[in-house]
Amino acid sequence: MTDDKIDAGALRGVAEKITGTKIENVSYVSKRLQGGTLGDVRLVEGEAAAFGGRTVPFNIVYKTQDKWERPGDPGSWRREYDLYTSELGKVFDDSFRWPHCYGAELAGDDITLWMEYIGGASGSDLKIGDLEFAAKEIGRFQGKIYSNPDITKEVNFLGDTGYMARDFSQWTPQTVEYRYLRSSDNGMPDKYREMLIDAQENSGQFFADIAKLPVVLCHRDFWIENLFVCDGKIRLIDWDTSGWGYAGEDIASLIADDTPEHLIGEYFRKLVPAYRSGLSEYMDIPKNEDFFIRGMIIIKYGYRFVQMHMFAQSAKDKERALAALQCIYDM
Repeated sequence: MTDDKIDAGALRGVAEKITGTKIENVSYVSKRLQGGTLGDVRLVEGEAAAFGGRTVPFNIVYKTQDKWERPGDPGSWRREYDLYTSELGKVFDDSFRWPHCYGAELAGDDITLWMEYIGGASGSDLKIGDLEFAAKEIGRFQGKIYSNPDITKEVNFLGDTGYMARDFSQWTPQTVEYRYLRSSDNGMPDKYREMLIDAQENSGQFFADIAKLPVVLCHRDFWIENLFVCDGKIRLIDWDTSGWGYAGEDIASLIADDTPEHLIGEYFRKLVPAYRSGLSEYMDIPKNEDFFIRGMIIIKYGYRFVQMHMFAQSAKDKERALAALQCIYDM
């Protein structure tokens, strides 16, 4: 079915960019990929009727976003518009890039994006070799920008380096997770509790330590559901949380975000060297530099595993949380 929200004239112009052909009219159907009260992402599938009678099929992603405020991250609602209309895309090569953007509009407090539909293997279909490749390529991408900072001088509304610290600051004595972690009868072995509590008590020193790392452009949602591999090439979607951060932040996410607990240790051993390899093409990296990634994983995901244990619906779920914490403990 057609979608009243979609401007047929704009769609025709986008179809012309995709096909490289003058288009007379388009027919299409759309289906929601994801959406909420402030944003909507749809896959638009259709046929473009070119002058002369030729018909060309097309797939495109139509994304709209109303203004909203992510706590501590103003401007994130329009970030993808600013990125896709900047010169940053020139940093990519065909082996690693974001989706092509065929059209972008900012109208008041609303943005509209027409973007390439990305297919291929993603999520749990990705193999460890795919993730190693992705880790190396994000390192190369960050290294290119680090060595040529003028590339981003006209990119506005990027997040700042304080993102991780602000996110961690939510865990206070007023939260149930904080109190649960410190309860001696919660069923969590003391060594895990002590690891997480120690990280929180010494978080000030941790954040001072990572502040000495190179500041790079982070994706900040760098996990398997946003990565696609097609014909041996990496495509990375959803850039609305991106901003300046510290080398290693994205790899900490790739290692621990929704990773099967028995694979966390293997990911740590393999993805950190792959990332270091990519980054070192553009800057001098000490041979054994680990970028405090273990600490980042604890800071970013420790309380998530506490929640998994706390709200587990079965003994098996509790065991999964403990297995993940064991992997981090062993790093």
